[in-house]
Amino acid sequence: MRRTALLTAAAALVAGVLAWPAGAAPSAPAAPAAFVHPGVTVSKGQLDFARSQVTAGAQPWKSAFDQMMASRYADLNRTPRPRAVVECGSYSNPNHGCTDEREDAIAAYTHALAWYVTRDERHARKAIELMDAWSAVIRDHTNSNAPLQTGWAGSTWPRAAEIIKYTYTGTWANSGRFATMLRTVYLPEIINGSNSNGNWELSMMEAAVGISVFLEDKASYDKAMAKFRTRTAAYVYLESDGALPKTVPSQNLDTRDKIVKYWQGQSTFVNGLSQETCRDFTHTGYGLSAISHVAETSRIQGQDLYGTDVGERLRHGLGFHAKYELGTAVPSWLCGGSLKPGLGPVTEVGHNALANRLGHAMTNTGTLNQRGRPAGSNNLFVAWETLTHGDNPA
Repeated sequence: MRRTALLTAAAALVAGVLAWPAGAAPSAPAAPAAFVHPGVTVSKGQLDFARSQVTAGAQPWKSAFDQMMASRYADLNRTPRPRAVVECGSYSNPNHGCTDEREDAIAAYTHALAWYVTRDERHARKAIELMDAWSAVIRDHTNSNAPLQTGWAGSTWPRAAEIIKYTYTGTWANSGRFATMLRTVYLPEIINGSNSNGNWELSMMEAAVGISVFLEDKASYDKAMAKFRTRTAAYVYLESDGALPKTVPSQNLDTRDKIVKYWQGQSTFVNGLSQETCRDFTHTGYGLSAISHVAETSRIQGQDLYGTDVGERLRHGLGFHAKYELGTAVPSWLCGGSLKPGLGPVTEVGHNALANRLGHAMTNTGTLNQRGRPAGSNNLFVAWETLTHGDNPA
C-alpha cells in the first residue's frame, strides 16, 4: 500500500498536478468552544465603532450610512415577497422569487444595521418582519442555480439575524422558526459544496459558516470551513503552489490540460491569478468577497485565517485584480490580452484586515478601495462594507 501511494504521488508530481490528496486538505480551524455573537462578518466591536463614527459625523462612515439609508433596502414601507419555492435557472432564467429573496435578505441586514446605529426600533421590527415572512413560507430552492441562490441569500440572512437576536432589546418571538428555516431549507442545499466555478462553492461555504454560527452548529462549521480552505487554495494561485494551481480532489482535474481548461484557458500562473480571472472580474469578485467574509467571521470566532495562506491568497488576489481594474495595460499572456473588469464593492473587508490590521502594503487595492467609497451593495450578497469595515480597528 505504501509503495502504491508513493508511486501515485510521484506520478502526480511528474505530471505537474498539485492537488490536495484526499483527506489532506489544509488544516481548518475547529469551531470555537463558545460561539461569539453577533459574529457573522461583523462583530459587536465593529458595529460599535461604526455607530460612534456615524454619530460623530465622521467620514467616510457618515456618507456610507447616508447612502445606505437612502437606498431602497432601508425603506420602512418595504413589503416582504416570500415564496414557498424559489426557482432560479442559469442567468436568472427563470427568476421565480430569486431577486425577491436576495433583496429581502439584504433589506433585513440593512434594517438591522440601521437599528444598531440609530436605535430606532422601527428598523429592528422591519428586519424581523422580513425574516419572519420568509421563515413562515419558504420550503425549497429549485432549478440549476439553486445552490448558488441558496448561498447568496444564506450568506445575508444570518448577518441580519445575529444583530437582531443579540443586540435588539425587544422580542423576536419567531427566532426559533427562522433558525429551523436555516437548518432545514438552506444548510442541506449548500453544506456538501459544488464542483462548479469556484465562486459558487465559496459563496455556499460563506453561507454555511454564517448559518453554523447562528445555529451554534460546530459540526457544520467544521465541515464548511474545511471545504472553504480547500476551495480557497484552488481558487487563487500562489507561486508557492508549484507549476500548476491546487485542485479540489472531487473535480478530478488530474492533468495539466484539464486544469488549464478549468482556468478559462489560462496557462501562465502568477501570484493572485484566480480560477475565474479570464472569465470576468465580476464573478472573481464574488469569490474574493466570500473569502474575505469567511476569514472575517473566523477571526471574530477566535481563529485568524488572515495570517495563513487564506490571507496571502486574498492579499494577492485583491492586488492583482485591483491593478488591472485601475487601468494597467493587459499583457498578451494574460487571458489573451483582454480582461472584463468590474470587480464590484468587495475590497473593504480584505483591505482593512490585511493593510490596516496586519500592515501589508496594498497600494493598488488601497487606491481602488478609496475610489469605490462609500461601497454600496452588489444586490446579491455584498452590502455597506465601508460602513461596517472601512478603516475599522475593532
